[in-house]
Amino acid sequence: MRRSNFRDDWGKARKAAGVTAELHFHDLRHTGNTLASTARASTRELMTRMGHSSSRAALIYQHMTSDRDQAIADRLGAVIRGGGGAASDSSGEDAERT
Repeated sequence: MRRSNFRDDWGKARKAAGVTAELHFHDLRHTGNTLASTARASTRELMTRMGHSSSRAALIYQHMTSDRDQAIADRLGAVIRGGGGAASDSSGEDAERT
């Protein structure tokens, strides 16, 4: 694809997929990096994936999600109970984020 006709190609691909015009190509990048963050990618890993040199841009993709909120609450509860914070997330994996 050439930059000069990308808009036309994107429009055709979007329509073929049955996606509305409200979805912009950059939305795919945002979604992919938000999912990477949810999959426990560190700020440095997100920076590398996106080609950013500062952490500020990568932090945009680290949205709070309800499952992360629950994992944080579970871990805080474990710390308070004296368990050292080794609570598991909903998938049964260690909830610690690096």
